[in-house]
Amino acid sequence: MKKISLIVVLMLTSMLFAVDIYPKASRIGLPDPVASPLAEQGGLLKEYLGPSPKSLNYLLDNNTMSARVFGAMFESLIEMDSSTLEYDRALAEKWTISDDKLEFTFWLDPAARWSDGKPVTAEDVVWTYKTIVDPKNMTGPHKVSLERLEVPEIVDDGKAVRFRAKEVHWQNLGAAGGMEILPKHIWEGQDFNKINFEFPVVSGPYRIKELKEGFYLVLERRHDWWRNGWKNQQNLNNFDEIKCVFFEDQDNAFEAFLKGEIDVFHVYTASQWHKIEERVPAVRQNWVVKQSIYNYSPVGFQGFAMNMRRPPFDDVRVRKALAHLVDRETMNTTMMYSQYFMHRSFWEDLYDAEHPCKNELVKFDPAAARKLLAEAGWKANPATGILEKDGKEFSFVFLNRGGNSDKYVTMFGSALKDIGIKMTIETKDWSAWAKDMDAYNFDMTWAAWGAGLFKNPESMWSSKEADREGGSNITGFRNAAVDALIEKQKAIFSVTERNEICRQIDKLIYDEYPYVLLWNINYVRLLYWNKFGTPKTVLGKYDSGGGFSAYWWIDEDAVAELEEARKANQPLPARPKAVKFE
Repeated sequence: MKKISLIVVLMLTSMLFAVDIYPKASRIGLPDPVASPLAEQGGLLKEYLGPSPKSLNYLLDNNTMSARVFGAMFESLIEMDSSTLEYDRALAEKWTISDDKLEFTFWLDPAARWSDGKPVTAEDVVWTYKTIVDPKNMTGPHKVSLERLEVPEIVDDGKAVRFRAKEVHWQNLGAAGGMEILPKHIWEGQDFNKINFEFPVVSGPYRIKELKEGFYLVLERRHDWWRNGWKNQQNLNNFDEIKCVFFEDQDNAFEAFLKGEIDVFHVYTASQWHKIEERVPAVRQNWVVKQSIYNYSPVGFQGFAMNMRRPPFDDVRVRKALAHLVDRETMNTTMMYSQYFMHRSFWEDLYDAEHPCKNELVKFDPAAARKLLAEAGWKANPATGILEKDGKEFSFVFLNRGGNSDKYVTMFGSALKDIGIKMTIETKDWSAWAKDMDAYNFDMTWAAWGAGLFKNPESMWSSKEADREGGSNITGFRNAAVDALIEKQKAIFSVTERNEICRQIDKLIYDEYPYVLLWNINYVRLLYWNKFGTPKTVLGKYDSGGGFSAYWWIDEDAVAELEEARKANQPLPARPKAVKFE
């Protein structure tokens, strides 16, 4: 569960193109540098992963929650070390790359086993590839990188599998080696789009013990996992069970955390973070730890996504006008205690003092919005005050998931109403919202995206991805200049050069306003009951907040001290308020 997904986070350097590659810097013989030697195995971790999912199959439901669960159950051919970002062994014991950088051959580790005792084979790899790229399967975002590869062939008397790329691309090794391999002997012949919650055979460190849809999921650690003896897996995956509790509303989840029904709470809401000491005695007493974690996790983005496939959002002047109608600064100061920075990029971490961001920060400006809308042909009906064009009112539906977002969306709606735009808010639960997003059945919605350390703009911004159902290009963005730059960066193996191209892409996208960009923070906000042992850094180097399930453990002494402190109504010693990964 500590691995970094190779599809999302990739780093290729010239050293990766030797003729025969054994991971020279492999940590198989070395312990993970973040994992604590004090860690103990056992016990139960209760965490909140979000609303009840429409699927736990990450290949069908592309979100952080399903990615974490799926990644705990299934393994890829190679992994990326979570500290060094170098490739390392997993299901494959070695791999080779041809001199022309188009052919990748992986030898399966003979010891690799499914949980039913059968060996993981090259046939499993080929079947997984074919399943993902099959047009009838709703695996959209995962098809993008794999479609650059031919169907793999089994070689060396079945011991290895070979991928041949159609074109040179810096991501090809990660695409071939990074997909989670699935058991052919279990699912062959089934409708893959219906494999959502039943995973009877796995290869990873955890399996599903119990699932109560709408309420919780329990994962149990596999004592027979074939990699349990590897030194780089020691002091990791310490919990015997991980209970993932589902709540549609974050406030309800927060209340469950305060009652002790959840052990760890990743805070996304400014008011919860700001007011927690005054509101909750357990925090003042240090029974609950409040920590800001500063590491090297890349910064994603969030905003109101506009469906450019349908009017009125097919006009850039309209999209820019709506961006001028979100009073982000006032929301930040009055609702979020000035904790956030305002987005001015889709890749915030590409910019620094040496590479300053030149995107103009969009300000709240109703006058500018009115001017843009007038230029786009929208005029107010004298009788109603509603903007009209070609006899149609300016009205649209905001597809919302409710919770803490309501107050921001409502404030946005008030600004729209003031200039003559009707916005209706339609609230759905996560599963219904996700289905609409797969089919791009929306006008506008709130979308938040994580980020990889190494940027690949193709799946979200390529024109050819604009109409692929279940994909990441939810706005339907199309731009020929962006497409050309995406093509240009594919064969560039220098991260520095690719980043420069991505900055150019970022500027072009920003000027098209596919999203009304909002705000973000550059650290992780965690609350947890003071009963855990943690590494000194609390989380991993590039961890955005989920690494506690891999690195933490139940500290029996801390459990006893917490229980005694609560009975005596006495404080515990404070842990550091801020932790920085050095």
